[in-house]
Amino acid sequence: MDMMAQWQARRELVEKHLALELHREPPLDARLAEAMEYSLMAGGKRLRPILVMAAADAVGGQGEQYVTTGCALEMIHTYSLIHDDLPAMDNDDYRRGKLTNHKVYGAGLATLAGDALLTLAFEVMLRQQGVDAATRLRVVQEMSVAAGMNGMVGGQAIDLASEGKHIPMELLRKMHMGKTGALFRAALRSGAILAGASEAQLTALTQYAEAFGLAFQITDDILDVTGDEATIGKPVGSDLRNDKSTYVTLTSLDEARALAAQTVNEGVQALAGFGAEADFLRDLLQYLVKRDK
Repeated sequence: MDMMAQWQARRELVEKHLALELHREPPLDARLAEAMEYSLMAGGKRLRPILVMAAADAVGGQGEQYVTTGCALEMIHTYSLIHDDLPAMDNDDYRRGKLTNHKVYGAGLATLAGDALLTLAFEVMLRQQGVDAATRLRVVQEMSVAAGMNGMVGGQAIDLASEGKHIPMELLRKMHMGKTGALFRAALRSGAILAGASEAQLTALTQYAEAFGLAFQITDDILDVTGDEATIGKPVGSDLRNDKSTYVTLTSLDEARALAAQTVNEGVQALAGFGAEADFLRDLLQYLVKRDK
């Protein structure tokens, strides 16, 4: 199965399990559950759960066994998008081609929907089967750190404080290592941990994750300049309008593309010790800088 076919098959698996987890119990408040479902089931790449499964495959596991943990991570990611779009943050009107959560449900309920998805994620994580309690707890720790003050939320705080400012490249990288890269790192490390990775394998996949996160962010910055709004599903040019520092504005479009290509090569090199079981990860990274959404 080629990379895109495997991605699609696993995306369908994730969609099925997300719906199962979301509807496992009757909700206390139907409107809150509706708001949660509105954003969680709005589609998207499902990249983070797919990375959980691909990392498990790479170390000799059966990735689809860990779809539960992947779904938990997707809930954390979705909560972050809901909050990121709020008027007090980026104040965006569209996400994945649809009105953002707060435009439909109001800022108060959207905030609660994000809160509920974040807390549900850890409940779901602890339902992962096929591993012992110590391994589940290790993954919970990985996810907690990645989502918190020294990970995604910390990066978002730097982003908020940097609005309207031209920040140095070092701070930009630090911001995106948290805001974007932390959940990719958690996805790959968690999948590897669940499948019993050695320390050497875990180190190599961590290096790959860091390259993946950087290449993903650079490409996002490029698409904000060159992308098509209908394809991306959100307005383009927002970074320039908001006077944000990006890899394009701090260098140039050509330099950003060159940096993305260099980062891809570093990520592929990090997988040199793996065999064909890591081909999905290699192909995904190559695809990443050629994507149009």
